[in-house]
Amino acid sequence: MSNGYCWDNAVAESFFKTLKSEQIYENKLVSKEQMRTDLFEFIEVWYNREHRHSTLGNLTIDQFNSKKQNLKKTA
Repeated sequence: MSNGYCWDNAVAESFFKTLKSEQIYENKLVSKEQMRTDLFEFIEVWYNREHRHSTLGNLTIDQFNSKKQNLKKTA
């Protein structure tokens, strides 16, 4: 990883900010297993399928991947 490039971790930092503010801080203390389940649902259901990402042209991750696959099939 190069030093001095301020956007290196922008996407990862945005994800963790969203995770913390939407999921972690909103929940009361729960068991480790419940937190694992909640995090899975947050990432796989909401973040990948519903949350629109500005870095992907305001598409969800699933929409972006589908579009990418369709382009590969037509090429």
